[in-house]
Amino acid sequence: MDNNKNNPMHGVKLEDIINFLVDHYGWEELGKIITIKCFNDNPSVKSSLKFLRKMPWARTKVENLYLRTKQ
Repeated sequence: MDNNKNNPMHGVKLEDIINFLVDHYGWEELGKIITIKCFNDNPSVKSSLKFLRKMPWARTKVENLYLRTKQ
């Protein structure tokens, strides 16, 4: 039985989430919505990935925004 079939984040890469949000909002707006340094101070996908992988609370905020935006 596949327990992941009801998980909307299953199979979605963090890099793809960041790219989607940046394409949708842009770095400036994204940094206003989620106020974290990697979105506001010289933002890049690489620095965001590094930060979000270390900080579960921030990653949760990003994933929740992604899910709300995709609806």
